[in-house]
Amino acid sequence: MKMQAYSEAYLGDVVENQGKLFDFVAQNFPDKDTADFIQVYMNSKTRKSIDEGQAYVNTMDNSELWNYFCKTDGFTLQKGDSMKGFVPDWIG
Repeated sequence: MKMQAYSEAYLGDVVENQGKLFDFVAQNFPDKDTADFIQVYMNSKTRKSIDEGQAYVNTMDNSELWNYFCKTDGFTLQKGDSMKGFVPDWIG
């Protein structure tokens, strides 16, 4: 039997929340580099916590996850271009 970090019942929520997080950053910070944010986030302690199935992080909505990520990983957005349209949500 294959072990998973979280139940398949939560997998859709995790993917949806991540897409919403990426879109949240792109929409709310139009003069910041969305691609840089995504790259740093995907290699972050926050993302590792999600992959490990930590319920506290897995149940956050996109704004809570954004605040948690900035605090936990000490993240600061870089100047640049935000992604437009549906791309950030799709990447998530």
